[in-house]
Amino acid sequence: MKRRRLIALALAVVFLIVGGYGLVHLGAFLAREDPLQKADAIFVFAGTFVERPLEAADLYLGGYAPRLVLTRSMREQDAYRAARQRGATLDDEFTVARDVLRQLAIPDSAIIAPDTVHDSTAQEAATLRALALRERWSRVIVVSSKYHLRRVSVACDRALAGTSVQIIRRGTRYDPSEPDHWLHHRADIRWIVSEAPKLMVYALGFGG
Repeated sequence: MKRRRLIALALAVVFLIVGGYGLVHLGAFLAREDPLQKADAIFVFAGTFVERPLEAADLYLGGYAPRLVLTRSMREQDAYRAARQRGATLDDEFTVARDVLRQLAIPDSAIIAPDTVHDSTAQEAATLRALALRERWSRVIVVSSKYHLRRVSVACDRALAGTSVQIIRRGTRYDPSEPDHWLHHRADIRWIVSEAPKLMVYALGFGG
């Protein structure tokens, strides 16, 4: 009996250590990115007005790819429409992102803006697949926020299965998150509490 208790205690300690290690490094796991390489295009996942487009602009201007893809999101589309109908003048996320690129001297000829309005990361990944196959791209830099990168990776791997298209994950440098110290910052904790369950859903083959 005593031996069993010691074994149970030892296992509990191991689980606590492993769990604690995993918790501390969860931010770095979600924010894992790849070494930069030149690619055929830069694909910007929707979700921010400036942070992600600005990173994409830097990559384009740095010569990492000759084309840049901006996607459209369904976020608050009904609210924008209602506000405009009542006389409010405001731009949605896509319009602001496009204007950021234009004002940073990125030519319209370099910007691809699919008409599809997306409701999820998986839908954007499907658009990436369609574009990559149509344009015969072999490597694409995908830009998103740091804690969104792991889910982007899962969605893209699933969408690009059966193709030879390679993705390079890139977290925007303008995202103030600190993955190595996420437990110290309330904003990071909120991000991860929201993102981790979504990643689990995607990893299980759902989400679309």
